[in-house]
Order: sequence, then C-alpha cells, then structure tokens
Amino acid sequence: MPNSGLVVSDTSPLLNLALIDRLDLLEAQFSEITVPQQVWGELTDGEDGLEALRGLRDDGFLHLVEVERSDLFVELFHELDLGETAAICYAVKADADLVLLDERDGRRVARRHDLNVTGVIGVLLRGAKTGAVDLEHELDALRDAGFWISDGLYSKVLSESE
Repeated sequence: MPNSGLVVSDTSPLLNLALIDRLDLLEAQFSEITVPQQVWGELTDGEDGLEALRGLRDDGFLHLVEVERSDLFVELFHELDLGETAAICYAVKADADLVLLDERDGRRVARRHDLNVTGVIGVLLRGAKTGAVDLEHELDALRDAGFWISDGLYSKVLSESE
C-alpha cells in the first residue's frame, strides 16, 4: 500500500531510478511525488530517463509545483544547488512527510530543518524488504549508471536487507 503522505523529491533520486528503470518502486511506495519546477528543469536538461519521467508526470504521479525565492530559498541556495534548495524549501513550507535527496549536503540541511529524508538507496532498500528488488543487482546498476556508492555503504546496505 503506497504511503499517502506528502513526498517531495530532488533530481538525483528520480533521475537515478529512471536510469536503472525502477521508477515503478516510487509508484509502489508513494501515492504521489511533488517535484519543484526547478527540479523538473534539472531533469529535462538531459535526455536520459526523460521519457519515463514525462510519463509519470503526464499520469499525474509527479506533481509539479512552483517554489518562490523566499528568504529561506536565498539562504539555502548559498549551500546547495537549485534543485535541492527548491525541494527543501517546498518541503519545509508544506510540512512534507518525506524528502527524497541523495547528496550529503542536502541531507544535512534537510535534517537541520527537521525533515525526514531518504534517497535512491533507501527506496531500493524498501523495495528489497518487500521482495520487489534484487538489491545487489540494482546497486550494481546504479554504480554502472554513474551513481557513486562507497564499498562500505554498499556492504552495509546489503547486510541491512538480509
């Protein structure tokens, strides 16, 4: 049963799941994902995974929102990239239940604002716990797609799934 809480995503989790053809995990775990226009702009800068992402948007699963450049936006934009800044600002303003972020600095800032955070690996781990994912295969696919995973994290994630 998908979680019906407000989930806001940055670029990396969406793009990386699209690259390994596992966007289905998002639909299985969440009823909808809110995506700031700034994040959508980053996603559409490239072609990789774009067709599948457009399909999710057209189906209404990805809900695009405008994020204004508030004082918080300006403050965070000094530390983070545009997509991370917009995702965190929207999540704070809308009191999101979860933010999908991969980058360490973004996760640190999100936690500083009392947001719950997970990323592409967390989505895969959730899928593995339901039997929907061969975790080692998908972690290898992420690495092949250019997503950096340290050997220590790789081993830790595999042991957590057992």
